[in-house]
Amino acid sequence: MGDVTGDDPYLWLEEVEGEAALAWVAERNAETADALSADPGFDPLKKRLREVLDASDRIPYTVRRGPHLYNFWRDAEHVRGLWRRTTLEQYRKDAPEWDVLLDLDALADAEGEKWVWDGARVRRPDHDLALVRLSRDGGDAVVVREFDLETRRFVEDGFRLPEAKTRIGWIDADTVFVGTDTGPGSLTDSGYPRQVCRWRRGTPVADAELVFEAGQEDVSAWGQHDSTPGFERDFVGRSLDFFRSETHLLRPDGTLVRLDVPDDALAYAHRRHLIVTLKSEWLGRPTGSLLAFDFDAFLAGDRTPEVLFTPDERTALAGHAWTRGHLILETLRDVSTRIEVLTPAPGGGWTREPLVGVPELSAVSVVDTDPDVSDEYFLDVSGFLQSSALYRGRIGGDTETLKQAPDRFDTAGLAVRQHFATSRDGTRVPYFVIGPDHAATGPGPTLLYGYGGFEVSLTPYYGAVTGRAWLEQGGTYVIANIRGGGEYGPDWHQAALRAERPRAFEDFAAVAEDLVARGITTPAALGAAGGSNGGLLMGAMLTRYPELFGAVVAQVPLLDMTRFHKLLAGASWIAEYGDPDVEADLPHLLDLSPYHRLEADRTYPPVLLMTSTRDDRVHPGHARKTAARLRELGHPVLFHENTGGGHAGAGDNEQAAHNSALMYTFLRRHLT
Repeated sequence: MGDVTGDDPYLWLEEVEGEAALAWVAERNAETADALSADPGFDPLKKRLREVLDASDRIPYTVRRGPHLYNFWRDAEHVRGLWRRTTLEQYRKDAPEWDVLLDLDALADAEGEKWVWDGARVRRPDHDLALVRLSRDGGDAVVVREFDLETRRFVEDGFRLPEAKTRIGWIDADTVFVGTDTGPGSLTDSGYPRQVCRWRRGTPVADAELVFEAGQEDVSAWGQHDSTPGFERDFVGRSLDFFRSETHLLRPDGTLVRLDVPDDALAYAHRRHLIVTLKSEWLGRPTGSLLAFDFDAFLAGDRTPEVLFTPDERTALAGHAWTRGHLILETLRDVSTRIEVLTPAPGGGWTREPLVGVPELSAVSVVDTDPDVSDEYFLDVSGFLQSSALYRGRIGGDTETLKQAPDRFDTAGLAVRQHFATSRDGTRVPYFVIGPDHAATGPGPTLLYGYGGFEVSLTPYYGAVTGRAWLEQGGTYVIANIRGGGEYGPDWHQAALRAERPRAFEDFAAVAEDLVARGITTPAALGAAGGSNGGLLMGAMLTRYPELFGAVVAQVPLLDMTRFHKLLAGASWIAEYGDPDVEADLPHLLDLSPYHRLEADRTYPPVLLMTSTRDDRVHPGHARKTAARLRELGHPVLFHENTGGGHAGAGDNEQAAHNSALMYTFLRRHLT
């Protein structure tokens, strides 16, 4: 193990805007530009990727708010984007007429800020006002401004907040729930709101009525108003850590009634129901179950559930969404989506039936519903080699194809297969292979992607950028569904928590070895890529299994596991990894930490580290320090830090195309 266990010689690179740190970044960026941007294939590739990202015939996905369908749109002409809306009648047309509400390019030019859209909360049921969230160059922190949807202007003396990791939502036309930075004591150690206040129009936010407060070491606090007619209720709660929380009903007199469910369960009210997703066993029901209770009866002490979903060893809950009278249930069976419609019966019990036929190895997701008004749903269907189609339907009624995206890359000779690798402890790990028939072509350049954390599932999707940059060029793309994710439910995630994180690393390595054993690739032709927590995975591959790979790319990575909790939002991830300040946790975190595992006398594959100065979630210091350490030890490393873009690494399509072109140029150069 490396010798960076005491004083860290590269702490100065954690000064995000430090003069010396930024000078070092500029030098590394120049080296990477010389090595990759100057490649004769770079500019043509970037141009083709920009065409995909800016294409005018992309599907403009929408959300319904009353009679309108809202969309946020970027293209070559509107780099920062347009917030706009239309009607369903217009949306059915090939070229709908859009009502532009806010032009972010014009706003950015007028105010001299690199605004990045972070969404808007439209007030229900009148849909007349919105709370617009704007990020400076892509960070998680936002400014909030009230917007009038009729005049298409910001409300001059409306709700307005300076930059912070704010949580805000409507109660009524003149009142919101808000949590923001109002000075000492208002934020948690993770940098998120600690307090929930009821803020009335025309008053200073500092004078807002405090209705709930979380602990300093909690992750965050939140408040929410349920405006469903006949079921108007207020809720507040706190996130104890990334996976545990408490939810309280806030009564009109200010008293709190805690929803008495396990603190690792997800619980919310919908009309007369309390819906609970289990992350551990409860009431005799297994982890991963979905339960429904009568809300009022539950508060009175009744704990008799109606079981909406029970997992098995191959099937897990992926999500669910309400229409006016039905629940659309999304499940994964060996990482392939299935959709059912559940309907509550007036006298109790639920009926269920399939919604639509779902193609094998495809992804189906509910894009939007309008649970207050109708049984309308919007459904996206795609696959690795199947461009997206957007369907609209009504439960029990007809379905129409609203939009069909064109194919963006040549799929001739390509196929999708699913295989299973056997991990070190005997666990069966699924993975998808997208590429040519290797029995005919022999081993070839292959890119293996993974994440393995926070119960995030990697499901099939149509990746136009990967298709153009990699698959069309003869490469094979592989997605590994390793432990730490949610592909098989909470147990699959919890198997790689904290000191068990190496199980995720072993799973990924097992997939790499299986790819070679099947003749799909060779170690020299196998690349690995991942971002954020997946960047930690890449650091593990680099330092634990360097012989398995010909190149590694880590994007906005987490790499110093002894200091992550002191940097930006890192304290919120202690439940996932452990606490470096706890004596019992430090040994396994030191063992997990790629930054501390680097050694001079090991041979590592070439590595590209990518981050963003404006990433206020995973600190750019992780990638900076690791690049510096690799350079010090004489190992091959390239480093690129985008000055904007936040945790996404890119704030617009130009930056996104540039970053992708860098990555695929690097991989093409090294994988043979």
